[in-house]
Amino acid sequence: MKPIINLIFIAQILIFAMISCKKNPEMPVSDIEKLRNNNNKNGYPEKQMDSVEAINFITKQKVQEVLDLSALYLSGNRDTKIDSVIFNQMKSYFYEPDSTTFQPLFEEMQKLNVKNAKVNHLEVYKEIVGKDTLDRAKFNVEYFDSKNKSLGNFDKNAGYILVSMPIQFKKEFKFYFLEFYSKPVKDSVSAGVTR
Repeated sequence: MKPIINLIFIAQILIFAMISCKKNPEMPVSDIEKLRNNNNKNGYPEKQMDSVEAINFITKQKVQEVLDLSALYLSGNRDTKIDSVIFNQMKSYFYEPDSTTFQPLFEEMQKLNVKNAKVNHLEVYKEIVGKDTLDRAKFNVEYFDSKNKSLGNFDKNAGYILVSMPIQFKKEFKFYFLEFYSKPVKDSVSAGVTR
């Protein structure tokens, strides 16, 4: 009789141990938590990409993060400590931000009452102006209102720079926007009079 009681006792302990080791499902990360942890120091995937593919991926990610932070900043009062933290995060994406850096972006988002934005298509290219070669991105952004209803798709441009940052025998770079929602540079050749 004792061996049967011992066997039942051991079985109960094993069942209890299996039930107590059951892993609780992880809580989903909210958008605010994702934005709170956004900065210009994110890592990039380890998989190998060619340089154009990598630059496309990074640029799209950075454009989306700036749009998300802008929507979050504009939804606040713009005078609290968290608003200043969000604004400083946004400034970290720009090489030399000044008072006019965010003006076109903020004006458009406020005029349309945008609460969310999504980058649909992005393409990077090089633009030659005189002797300078500028790195540019053209992209399509879709705006949404507070009810997640689409407000439309808009074609936008941005200029960026990749700053070399050699770290421990690796050639790495830091991504910065030079301008955001800029108009493409027009050709300097004016139309002449033909006879």
